[in-house]
Amino acid sequence: MFKIAITGKGGVGKTTLASLLSHLYAQEGYTVIAIDADPDANLASALGFTPEEAEQITPIAEMDELIEERTGAKPGSFGGMFRMNPRVDDIPERFAATHDNIHLLIMGTVRKGGSGCVCPENVLLKTLVTHLLLRPKEVIILDMEAGIEHLGRATAQAVDALIVVVEPGKRSFQTAGVIEGLAKDIGIPHVYVVGSKVRNESDRALIANGVGDLTVLGYLSYNPAIIDSDIRGAGVFEAGGQVVEEARIIQAALDERIGKKT
Repeated sequence: MFKIAITGKGGVGKTTLASLLSHLYAQEGYTVIAIDADPDANLASALGFTPEEAEQITPIAEMDELIEERTGAKPGSFGGMFRMNPRVDDIPERFAATHDNIHLLIMGTVRKGGSGCVCPENVLLKTLVTHLLLRPKEVIILDMEAGIEHLGRATAQAVDALIVVVEPGKRSFQTAGVIEGLAKDIGIPHVYVVGSKVRNESDRALIANGVGDLTVLGYLSYNPAIIDSDIRGAGVFEAGGQVVEEARIIQAALDERIGKKT
């Protein structure tokens, strides 16, 4: 099954794309696990969870009892002894929230020491992401922050595609270039681009030229319907129309390049 990681600088539309692809693959009958690994976690609302449902989802990084049980150390502790390979295989089934046959896990953020700290909660999160990417039977869609910190050499070959979402603008293109270099360093085989917030053909040409040799899978237009769905607390997919059709084009391009799996 597909393992897709989505990244890009903040605010470009990563979560919009992650939610759309999650729904499209779920509609085709795939079991989809969507992972919100962005500190500014809002994938639940984009997928269509109500505000009340979203509030009931506890991020894995905040499950103190689970972290201590699996690692042998209290969250927030540094420098002590704890398990570096904790058990995580039962976490998706126990703690994922489900909407429209999409199973959502929110990773949450490590409260001390930064994302690179060697602490129990960070070890559990990284082990869980590795486990999910190596599971053979689901489509995994990973919504990340502007980087690839949740990935490593152990899981790079399990990622079928890293999609960098960019908007028309030099800062977005610079971020894409940095991410491309990091991805090559750890051996991710396929890095693609999706253009977002595109207003016209000039924006499309700007993105195509700005990302160099990277393949552009497609474009998501600047769309007031997406803004309206956010205001109403509805999922992006419910906006329907143009945004869904554009996502289908992106999905088809992705399927063609990495091969639809069964």
